[in-house]
Amino acid sequence: MEHKIVVGIASFGMSGRIFHAPLLSHHKKFRIKRILERSKNETQALYPSLIESRSLEDLFRDDEIELIIVNTPDHTHFEIAKKCLKAGKHVVVEKPFTQTVEQGKKLVQLAKQKGKILSVFQNRRWDGDFLTVQRIVQQHLLGRLVDYEAHFDRYKNIVSLNTWKDQASTGAGVLYNLGSHMIDQVLVLFGMPEAVTGFLKIMREGGKVDDWYDIRLHYPDVNVSLKSSLLVKEPGPRYILHGTQGSFLKWGTDPQEEALKQGKNPNESDWGREEEKYWGTLITEKDGITKREKYESLLGNYSAFYDAFYESIVHGKELPVKPEEALNGIRIIEAVQKSSKTRKTIELS
Repeated sequence: MEHKIVVGIASFGMSGRIFHAPLLSHHKKFRIKRILERSKNETQALYPSLIESRSLEDLFRDDEIELIIVNTPDHTHFEIAKKCLKAGKHVVVEKPFTQTVEQGKKLVQLAKQKGKILSVFQNRRWDGDFLTVQRIVQQHLLGRLVDYEAHFDRYKNIVSLNTWKDQASTGAGVLYNLGSHMIDQVLVLFGMPEAVTGFLKIMREGGKVDDWYDIRLHYPDVNVSLKSSLLVKEPGPRYILHGTQGSFLKWGTDPQEEALKQGKNPNESDWGREEEKYWGTLITEKDGITKREKYESLLGNYSAFYDAFYESIVHGKELPVKPEEALNGIRIIEAVQKSSKTRKTIELS
């Protein structure tokens, strides 16, 4: 019988309930044993067979637990991941990896010292729409790509100061929250940019953290633009790509998060399948003739992260998300912050 990795989840907030617990509980190569809830008792209602822990030390002391998911509030990632590594556990950190490059470097070094596997849950690499965009770019379906524009917009016009996500003291904001995903996708497609120009703003009345950004990542051959706002009631295209031989426009969002919220099983045969009405439009030209067609979205698959992570731990294969890759994302976030503050383009070494 193949070894099952025993898991402790360090928080049962949104990411724990919606992403990690459902994905891991349906994965045949992982077994969740403990979930940390400091005061609530929601674990027992959803997973009555699991142990509800009240402290991180419970996870550390449990010798059966090999892997801890650090999905706690963003500003705690560094300290908690450090404690987990020192306790001899493998670690998956929810995005954003850390809040500073220096913190990220220390975790990478510590993981190497302890001989433990460290990765970051960049699940949006396995969004069906992004996988589709990736295929279009790799197969040069638009010829030479010249423009890549991506949006990650939401509508949340009320500021909730009773949550850490809207408090300036926690280092929160839309750049770390949604920007972590968008920047990671660009790094997958194009690698590190030469420079960064960024604009951050607080647009909501009473807001304390950035809720709008416009980021330009400078590459020699392609123009890259990333935009996000929490005041978009009617979203436009999520992806806009232009090349020498055509364009691709994609509306809508990957259906996996909503399916997980509804309690659906990620092992279902049509998991991650997008409705046809949300497929992107591919417009190309050949011999002076324009062709416009629906381009079927690839299947999304968040479980692919844990498939590959298991292979990394058990069989020594390549990590699905290397911590150094996540660290590059934090480098770009810091450059965006500096650029917005100084109103200058920041060169990256």
